[in-house]
Amino acid sequence: MAPLHGDPPSASEAELDVADQLGFQLVRFMRLVNRAKAQVAKQGPDGIERAAYAILFTLIHEGPQRTSKLAESLHSEISTISRQSSSLVQHGLVERTADPEDGRACLLAPTAEGQRVFEENRKSRNQWIAALLADWPEEDRHTLMRLLDRLNVGIEHQQQQLQQQAEDNAQPKGGTR
Repeated sequence: MAPLHGDPPSASEAELDVADQLGFQLVRFMRLVNRAKAQVAKQGPDGIERAAYAILFTLIHEGPQRTSKLAESLHSEISTISRQSSSLVQHGLVERTADPEDGRACLLAPTAEGQRVFEENRKSRNQWIAALLADWPEEDRHTLMRLLDRLNVGIEHQQQQLQQQAEDNAQPKGGTR
C-alpha cells in the first residue's frame, strides 16, 4: 500500500510483527472463504453465477445504478458487469429502467423476485455463519463483529483518503482551474 501523505509513521518491530501475523491470518481467511464459496458451486441453486450476487447486493443496499457506476464500485470491467446484469435481468432478478437524469441511459434496479432471492441467500449465509460460530461465547461473537466493523471502517477511510489524494494530484498545480 502506498503511504497516504508523505512517509508513513514508523512502526515498532513489535507492531510490524503483529501486522505480519495479522496479514497472514487475513490471507488465510480470504482463501478459506473463497474455498467455501467454490464448494457451494459456481452456480447458485437458482442458476445465477455467484459473482452476479455482488451486483444484486449492491443494488439492494445502494439503490438503482448505471452499469458504469456498478463497475466502478465493484472494481470490475463494464463488460463483466453488463454480462452478469444481463443474466440477472433474464432471470427476473433485476430490471432496467430509464435514468431520470439522462433518458438515453438506463439504471439497473432489483425486482421483487430479486429481493426474495437475495433474502434467501442471505438467510443461507447467516445459517452457515451461525453454525460456524455456534460454540463461541456470545461475547466473542460480538467482539469479532465489532473488530471487523472497525477494520472495515479503517479500510474504507484509507481508501477515501487515497482517492482524495489521487484527485488532488490530478488537479493542475498553480494558476486557475
